[in-house]
Amino acid sequence: MRARATTLGLFMLGLLLPLASTVQAQTLLPKISLGLDSAKSPQEVTSGIQILIVLTILSIAPALLMMLTSFTRIVIVLSFTRSALGAQQVPPNTVLLGLALFLTFFTMAPTWSKINHEAVQPYMHKAITFDQATEKALSPLRQFMLKQTRENDIALFVKLSKGPRPNSPADVPTHVLVPAFLISELKTAFTIGFLIYIPFLVIDMVVSVTLMSMGMMMLPPMMISLPCKVLLFVLVDGWHLIVRALALSFH
Repeated sequence: MRARATTLGLFMLGLLLPLASTVQAQTLLPKISLGLDSAKSPQEVTSGIQILIVLTILSIAPALLMMLTSFTRIVIVLSFTRSALGAQQVPPNTVLLGLALFLTFFTMAPTWSKINHEAVQPYMHKAITFDQATEKALSPLRQFMLKQTRENDIALFVKLSKGPRPNSPADVPTHVLVPAFLISELKTAFTIGFLIYIPFLVIDMVVSVTLMSMGMMMLPPMMISLPCKVLLFVLVDGWHLIVRALALSFH
């Protein structure tokens, strides 16, 4: 933060120096400075630490979005769909990521609404402490991850961590649940991607066999199969089916 403020000050100074000869000596130039003051009470120290924690969470928000939500499954399935179509740049990456992001907001809306109701709002009204708010916010997120995680994946990381065997879902440690949730999401996404590939693979095989039987060896099969796959995808309303399947897979 200090480096950014210094850079901004130097940039402003560089713009103002050429005009220094045309202004009066009494002209005041803006000055930007940051500093640390001694805390007058323990509450000020606590508030400063909380602000630091919030800034740290915001800096790792993209990683948390990928690890703790439905984003991983959605973006992988959408990528499989584009690869199955054979159109490497359509839709563009920005469109796929934007669609995945908003589908993540949609599928995670009940969980985030519960976090807001049980943790954020009580903390904003000073009804609970910061530690209590953190615990209450983690509970709905753990419920979502536990619902989507396979038991054998949890057992794998419990064994690797050499920790005690949990007697109930509530006993599963968060550091065990997060990687188990991720590999479960990867397996589910690859399973859906395989099912998406099957009809397009059939079209590729039919086109290739047809071209070979006609002796058209020099014609790339992709030039014929790509329009056929796009036509099939449009006729069956493919994006509607894929988005519907993704949304229902989290219920």
